[in-house]
Amino acid sequence: MSDGAALSQFLRSLRTRATPESLGVSPHSGRRRVPGLRREELAQLAGLSVSYYTSLEQGRATHASPEVLRAIARAMRLDEFEELYLLELGDSHRRVSRQRRRKPERPEPQLLALLDAMIDVPAFVHGPSLDVLAWNPLGHALYAPHLDRDSVRSSADRPNIARLVFRDPWAREFYLDWKTKAEGLVGLLRHNAGQDPENTALSDLIGELTVHSPEFSALWARHVVRPCSVLTVSVCHPRVGELTVTQQALASVAAPQQVLVAATAEAGSASEQTLRLLGSLCARPRPVVGRPTPM
Repeated sequence: MSDGAALSQFLRSLRTRATPESLGVSPHSGRRRVPGLRREELAQLAGLSVSYYTSLEQGRATHASPEVLRAIARAMRLDEFEELYLLELGDSHRRVSRQRRRKPERPEPQLLALLDAMIDVPAFVHGPSLDVLAWNPLGHALYAPHLDRDSVRSSADRPNIARLVFRDPWAREFYLDWKTKAEGLVGLLRHNAGQDPENTALSDLIGELTVHSPEFSALWARHVVRPCSVLTVSVCHPRVGELTVTQQALASVAAPQQVLVAATAEAGSASEQTLRLLGSLCARPRPVVGRPTPM
């Protein structure tokens, strides 16, 4: 997709999702032919000429200045992540393409040390394209007991969180609110794509899911940008039944693109007891899977 097309699609998505009332605009009289704001309403809010904003939305003016894009972000009341994504799209023409195949990701040693220490907490590490780079025994037992624990050792066989959710029927039974989980993942992928537009593994994944999953394709077209830092997830585990956990995503200082996700249950809750039961079922001490094998 060209730079202008990506910026154009995002602007159209923002405008059609908004309403005059949500932005404090008195709507023009008369029936609206399309949902959302009209171009002239958005242009007025941002202090731009209608003709210039129209050229941006139609992909004819791709080199918008940061000041113009920030004005649009303020007018649309974007959050910091959506504004950053908009600025990345506007700045794409200034970047020299460095897109190339990268070396297979290796989990950051400091994150592996954390996984080693988190005996009673389900946890795993993923990269920007959501490949699982490592997990501890309880993390594997909670999130992917139907997969080989050692699959994360090989870059060719690593599970991918988005691929599991959208293409593995197991996930449809596992996540009690599959739709919310799917929406969150698409928002995270959109965020990561804006942060790392030269990541070929990420762009390949998005292309694959767009082709093979109509649900992903529809969600991707909404252009929602949302990183996931804290998320409450309810699941139905095949061995221990239903439980609810709070997931927290912790980025590594040494490798900011790698994230450790840890899951905890509310103290004293039935979910905490269920999580302990799961832990007892996989209590044999085993090292974290994903640690590189010494050469």
